[in-house]
Amino acid sequence: MTFPIHDGSPVCWPGPPPAQADVVVLGGGVVGVMTAWHLAERGLSVVLCEKGRVAGEQSSRNWGWIRQQGRDFAELPIMMESLALWKAMAAEMPGLGFAQHGTMYLARSQDEMLGFEAWMVQARGMGLDVRLQSQAQVYGRYDRASVQWVGGLFTESDGQAEPWVAVPLLAAGAVRRGAVIVEDCAVRRLDLAGGRVVGVATEQGRIACDQVVVAGGAWSSLFLRAEGVHIPQLSVLATVARTEPLAQAFEGCLADDRVGIRRRADGGYTIAPGGRHDYFVGPDAFRNMGPYLPVLKRDYRSTRFRARSPSGYPDAWGTPRHWGPDEVSPFERMRILNPAPNLGFLGGVQDVFGQSFPDLGRPAIRTAWAGMIDMIPDIVPVIDRVAAVPGLVIATGMCGHGFGIGPGVGRVVADLVAGKDIGHDLTRFRLSRFSDGSALVPGPTL
Repeated sequence: MTFPIHDGSPVCWPGPPPAQADVVVLGGGVVGVMTAWHLAERGLSVVLCEKGRVAGEQSSRNWGWIRQQGRDFAELPIMMESLALWKAMAAEMPGLGFAQHGTMYLARSQDEMLGFEAWMVQARGMGLDVRLQSQAQVYGRYDRASVQWVGGLFTESDGQAEPWVAVPLLAAGAVRRGAVIVEDCAVRRLDLAGGRVVGVATEQGRIACDQVVVAGGAWSSLFLRAEGVHIPQLSVLATVARTEPLAQAFEGCLADDRVGIRRRADGGYTIAPGGRHDYFVGPDAFRNMGPYLPVLKRDYRSTRFRARSPSGYPDAWGTPRHWGPDEVSPFERMRILNPAPNLGFLGGVQDVFGQSFPDLGRPAIRTAWAGMIDMIPDIVPVIDRVAAVPGLVIATGMCGHGFGIGPGVGRVVADLVAGKDIGHDLTRFRLSRFSDGSALVPGPTL
């Protein structure tokens, strides 16, 4: 399969879907795939419906980091479990490209180092192998680097993998366990009886089921809104590139306030403009402005605002908000979000890379791409049942952090659906936090 995955890429799982299942999962990203994987392992019949291609959107377009470092402390236990799952899956499927070379955050000021230290103290209390790095330790590790950082934060056990390769392999693993995956199969609407889920209407026909998991990434809020369920989710455009092969300056993942870098197995680097992103202003921006004010005040300098989404995007002005089960839905009209990357941002990243590692110089870009990240105001996902619609479960808003934590979230969601012990406190991820008067406290953005 070539990258980026697009709507002309070969269909691996054409269907048709079965007429009945225990659970239908909407969305073929890493969270949906791993939910289907774990549901099948628990003996439930599960159908995953993907409107385009498995991993066609953000799950193949991210940085490829599998990191515990910098996580919200409510996410960290699930992420630590997820890392163990990645290791086990890599033993079964070496082609995932999984490796553990660590994650380093680099600081340009003592204030940043104080923030690193505060996070480290609590994380070490939770059992994470994270430690501060002095300036001498940083430059001992990165001997090709120019002197510009005062220190760092390092977690040696953190990992990485190649997203566009890994997620389709995980999907194949879910199928081997008994899950059914159907691509080019948009779920249009829920089928409800007495307010309870009894099935879904898809473009390939109805599937009777008792439970539905919405793991649609950037499309989740549009689908849910048509069912009367409102979440303050927005989508931002994140730009990424891979360089031509260069000498090795480091193994693993590295970031500061300007750039994120991952050393690749092909000899190049995946590079991205740190926390900088583009946001297309649409109806949801005005609808959800209040909940986003705290994070906007903190991070507005990193956002480039654009006045209009391309036609057909989830929050474009002309995208329909209402349609029937027998009507063509927005999900069929836009099989895969394939936004153009911000080449201006990438030029700045190339400059920063060359300045940081002058022996390597300014890297040439081999491929550039972008993805739409599903954002939530407090930078943590929604993982919960919908009390008003029995049988409906939401797993969305991974905020660009979903690739690494996806296997653990999939296990949690599967046990939530199956009525088993989840093993983690999901209070911070509850749907009701947007309506019960709780203060929304933003988590880490890296």
